[in-house]
Amino acid sequence: MRFSVLASGSTGNSIYVETEDHAFLVDAGLSAKRMEQQLVSIGRSMANVDGIFVTHEHSDHIKGIGVLARRHKVPIYANEKTWMAMDGLVGEIPLDQRFHFNMETAMSFGSLDVQSFAVSHDSVDPMFYVFHENDRKLSVITDTGYVSDRMKAHIQASDAYVFESNHDVSMLQMGRYPWSVKRRILSDVGHVSNEDAAVAMSEVVAEKETRIYLSHLSKDNNMKDLARMSVSQTLESCGIRAGEFVHLFDTDAEKPTELVTV
Repeated sequence: MRFSVLASGSTGNSIYVETEDHAFLVDAGLSAKRMEQQLVSIGRSMANVDGIFVTHEHSDHIKGIGVLARRHKVPIYANEKTWMAMDGLVGEIPLDQRFHFNMETAMSFGSLDVQSFAVSHDSVDPMFYVFHENDRKLSVITDTGYVSDRMKAHIQASDAYVFESNHDVSMLQMGRYPWSVKRRILSDVGHVSNEDAAVAMSEVVAEKETRIYLSHLSKDNNMKDLARMSVSQTLESCGIRAGEFVHLFDTDAEKPTELVTV
């Protein structure tokens, strides 16, 4: 199983996942043109993509979905409430390309099993995904106000994580956002901070080589170096030294990560 974080941040989010037989996107939060360009930059194209798994209806996760679906005839997978929320936002998608992926269920595509799980975010029915192929496991969780024990059980002992590390609490509190927005971000249906993300990471990583991609960083309330430092320090305080078997990687709103094998 191989994957690349094509884009991550408040301006757009998408992840590419492939096996020998299938390839999928998790979300398409950039314009269709940008999505196509991001794929080309990792040596792939929409011709490789067998479907798009939707996490929730916020624009930074669905911006390109409608055009990609119509242009490339690609199937779209989302739960019922998310489909209802997307109607009117993504334009007409043919019925034969609309698939329901229910919460807390699994679907299989050849050797790839995809498990959905609920998160806590201010959208109608948000969910993220765990990808299994043979004994390898990739977990994606980038928009949640907290990481519950139930979520941890789903993502436990993954070989790779695309894990939200949205904000530094001090930067957010002192920043330019209105208090109503700050309160939303800090709430249980907002986004997790660097420190809270790291505590959750410390409780799910196993003692094996693990790649963690710090994702959905706020452009106003976080920085890559700060996120890596905060997460590293918090992990170390929990007895995990980054670089021994846990390896941290940046993601970017503009530049895809390297296509790597899990």
